[in-house]
Amino acid sequence: MSDFFQNGVITTLQKLGDRTLEDMERELLRFSQRRRMVLLLPALYSEFQTPSMHKIIDELKNVKYLYKIILGLDQATKEQFEEVKELMSILPCEVDILWNDGPNIKELYDDLTREGFPGLETPGKGRNVWTMMGYGLADKDAYAFALHDCDIVNYNREIPARLFFPIVHPALDFEFNKGFYSRVTNKLHGRATRLLYTPLLNSLKKVYGGNRYLDYMESFRYSLSGEFSFIRSLGRGIGISPTWGLEVSTLSEVYKNTSNRRICQTEIMESYEHKHQELSSQSEGGGIYKMANDIAKTIFRVMAQEGVVFSSSSFKTLLATYFQESRFEISKYNALSKLNALDYNREKEIEAVNTFQDAIKKAAEEFYEDPMGIPSLSSWITVRSVMPEFSAKFIKYVKEDNE
Repeated sequence: MSDFFQNGVITTLQKLGDRTLEDMERELLRFSQRRRMVLLLPALYSEFQTPSMHKIIDELKNVKYLYKIILGLDQATKEQFEEVKELMSILPCEVDILWNDGPNIKELYDDLTREGFPGLETPGKGRNVWTMMGYGLADKDAYAFALHDCDIVNYNREIPARLFFPIVHPALDFEFNKGFYSRVTNKLHGRATRLLYTPLLNSLKKVYGGNRYLDYMESFRYSLSGEFSFIRSLGRGIGISPTWGLEVSTLSEVYKNTSNRRICQTEIMESYEHKHQELSSQSEGGGIYKMANDIAKTIFRVMAQEGVVFSSSSFKTLLATYFQESRFEISKYNALSKLNALDYNREKEIEAVNTFQDAIKKAAEEFYEDPMGIPSLSSWITVRSVMPEFSAKFIKYVKEDNE
């Protein structure tokens, strides 16, 4: 059983007691009569070659309250797209698959680029999520949207149920829900959250002082999780980062667009397991190093927009503070691991924070040279104000692909 402690500036909804999933789903089915729910699944074709995706499909076969599933499919040929359509056809609700590498969606990207919308030439999870949101929002009957990754090894249908429940319950008033969970097997996982994100926020508060934005970001138990849900009115105004800073930038957009009182985080499962990113390094430029770099730049950019003034000397102080804070986090997790007899490799943890420190240093240099950085993908309300006929064309093209 989890704790029920409430800290930070948002509401935390832990998993307590012994309520059954079936009981929650019965309520969701009742709510679905007036508040239609859409599940967004960003996927690579390669994920359909893994047990994880087939486990997800098997679980979703038993979900009766969904209005629609939208699958954003990247890196797929025509034959692979057809194969995925066949695999998804067994689900009980309508399934629309966005073939992002197909000629129809590529034409839509070209239309948007010609109108001056940035970031669409680079494929990735950010563009995929943005595209699914746009297509989902084109359906006026869709009320709530939930998103989760497609590489979850121990997936079960409790994940979408707990993502949707707080934002569709008629007696609650939440617009956004962030999923959280533990990342533990025989050892602690979640290096980017434990050893980058948390000590970086602590360092920023020490160097630049506390502010509402940092208090908000610090309130989330798993800020870098890929699982969240939102209602239609909020989703229309959210921009999406095309970089590895997707999760942090999404939280930042939510911060700008609604009240903290209408934001919650929900424990969606006790322990979560998915594929792990390689640590990588500055010279290699990928893996968690790239993620850390993008996360740091995203936080710097939002803080600057909030009026925080950065300088080369304060960035040096930030790096020194991060060094101290990250070592303190290592000592915490070392103690936690010893108490629970978990494997803990202190040398690898130090290697990780050294990599993160390099990523923060590089992020500071890049931010100082270009504070605006890579622009976010525009909110869909902006797209529709510029291109009012775009939604109809979008729906038409997706229907053609899915026939």
